[in-house]
Formats: sequence, structure tokens, C-alpha cells
Amino acid sequence: MKKSKLLLGLSFFGVLGLVLVAADHIDAPAVQGGTSDITDFYSFQGSNTNNLVFVANVKGLLSPTATADAAFDENVMVEFNIDNNGDNIEDLVIQAIPRNGKMYFFGPVAPSASGTSSAVMTSNPLGSVTISQYGTPAVISVENGANLFAGPRDDPFFFDFGQYSEIIAGNAGSFNNPGTDTFAGSNVMSVVVELPKSMLGGSGTLNTWVETKRK
Repeated sequence: MKKSKLLLGLSFFGVLGLVLVAADHIDAPAVQGGTSDITDFYSFQGSNTNNLVFVANVKGLLSPTATADAAFDENVMVEFNIDNNGDNIEDLVIQAIPRNGKMYFFGPVAPSASGTSSAVMTSNPLGSVTISQYGTPAVISVENGANLFAGPRDDPFFFDFGQYSEIIAGNAGSFNNPGTDTFAGSNVMSVVVELPKSMLGGSGTLNTWVETKRK
């Protein structure tokens, strides 16, 4: 990868973070509707049990007609955080930054600083992938032992928001089985990294979370 093509080197500042498997589809006005708005974060063992998968879904509630024009904001970085010693502070980060139709990945590497500001770790490139387009086959890049993807996907999160509202209002006491999938037919923009566990350090439980950071 020719790093000279990337006009990076600026700091990014955190605007949102989610811990563990979480969902947050309706967010504050400052980030709602953009790719700094995280809808879901998933971290799980891959079908290859030697691997761990990280998924950040952003820019939720996209209708099929809006998805074709949806794009990642080039001023927003997605940063996966890994704590491998149990102190709830990131020991490693994986950074994903869009540029000119591609998503560039860096890490996993120790960050220059922990917390809400980050420098782009351009000296530790992991790989890049062409951002997939809506209605076309998914483009997956395999580089340096990692599988990389970025692009639109069907929203996998299931939630019956109507029944939830009835419960909150005191009109119902439980969810229905199976209930209504509020997010059926809507899409998200996804960033996916699958890589060997051996690249993440530690020998016990890993704590993981994701942030979006704006330049």
C-alpha cells in the first residue's frame, strides 16, 4: 500500500463510543445520520476459531433508495479498541479511514495516547479494501492475515421498537414472540475486520469497544 496516497497525519477526536455488543440507532443531532453515528458493535470468534471478528455498523436506518448514495465520511475514523490486560484502557487499536473509494486499515498497534484523541498510525498499515457498492457482490480483501470489508449491509439488529414503547408507556408487560423487526428493510454502513487472535496480545479475556473520531 502506498501511504503517500493518504493525506492523513491529523489527529482525530472521539465523538461516540460503544462497549461490548450494543445498539443505538437513534442518536444525538450532532452525529445522527452520519458515519460517526454508531448503530451497533459486534466482536466475536470467527468461523476460524483462531480469529476474532470486529464489526462496526454506522449510519443506520438507511432505506434501500438512500443506500445507493450512502458513503463513508472521509473526516471520520472508526477505531476498534482492545484492552488485553483488564485495566479497561486500550492497549491496541485498529483504525479504519476512508479515502477515495477505499477503506484503509492500520494496526493492531499500541496507540500514541489513550482516550478520546488519536493520531493515525500510518507506520502500521494492515491493508485496504475497495468500499463495496450497494447491489453488487461484497468486496473482501485478505492482507497480512486479516480479512477486511467496508460497505453497505442489511441491518442485522432485531428490535421491536413499537412493543418497547408500549412497555415503557405501561400498556404492555412483555415483548411478543417473535415480535416485529423494526429495522427490517433498512441498511447500515459496515466496517469489518477479521484477524488472528495472536495479533491481539494477552492470554485471557479481551475487552473491546469501538469509537468514531472526527478529524
